[in-house]
Amino acid sequence: MTQTRALSRSLTGKIVSNKMQKTVVVEVVRIERHSLYGKVMRKKTRLKAHDGVNECQIGDQVNIVYTRPLSKTKHWRVSEILTKRATS
Repeated sequence: MTQTRALSRSLTGKIVSNKMQKTVVVEVVRIERHSLYGKVMRKKTRLKAHDGVNECQIGDQVNIVYTRPLSKTKHWRVSEILTKRATS
C-alpha cells in the first residue's frame, strides 16, 4: 500500500513587513465577485510566514506554503522569492 501526500497549499503575496526576527508579514490579494451585485472586489489577507535566513525585504513577491504551526499565529513559511524589490 502506497501513501500519497496531499499537495501543499501555496499562495503568492507581497512582503509588507519584516521587522520581526525570522518572520515576515505577507499580504495576499485575491479577487472575488460579490454574490448579489456582481461587483469585482479585491480582498487582502495578511499572513505571518517563517523566513529562516532573514533574506526577504519589503516589496518582494514571494511564494508561501502551509506548514505545521510554528507559533500562535505563524502557520506558513516562505518557499521561494519570486521577484526582488528594485533597489535604487
